[in-house]
Amino acid sequence: MEIRLPNQLETKQIQRLTSQAIYEGTMGETKPNLEKAKEIVASLLKKGCSYFVAVEDQQVLGWILTGISKDSFTEKSVGFIYELFVKEEFRGKGIAKELMLYAKHSLKEEGLTEIRLNVYEGNPAIRLYEKLGFQVRSVSMALKLE
Repeated sequence: MEIRLPNQLETKQIQRLTSQAIYEGTMGETKPNLEKAKEIVASLLKKGCSYFVAVEDQQVLGWILTGISKDSFTEKSVGFIYELFVKEEFRGKGIAKELMLYAKHSLKEEGLTEIRLNVYEGNPAIRLYEKLGFQVRSVSMALKLE
């Protein structure tokens, strides 16, 4: 398996699955249509975010979308994981872990000293993040008004 920047064809494959990635990442709460998903990602890429893709035998296995964000209180620059996705047929093989380790190395090389991410409660990826050393920093809560 190779992890690297995606080529144009691989980027198109990622874009086609982005709404699925958002749907799964939000635990089924949000599934934007293809155009809205592309709009969300285009905004992040315009801000300087980057995809890294895991590829084997010219097949996309999964990807991670990383970038730099500012802490709203301290103005400190921090690395941020915006999206992590592994195609269903390749899950359970350590690909997400390898993508996370690649992103960690890449963001560290940019001089960053911290990485953050947001994750929905109940998402099985939380176990991976904890194994990699991520700790709960804040809790976001919601109340449905009916």
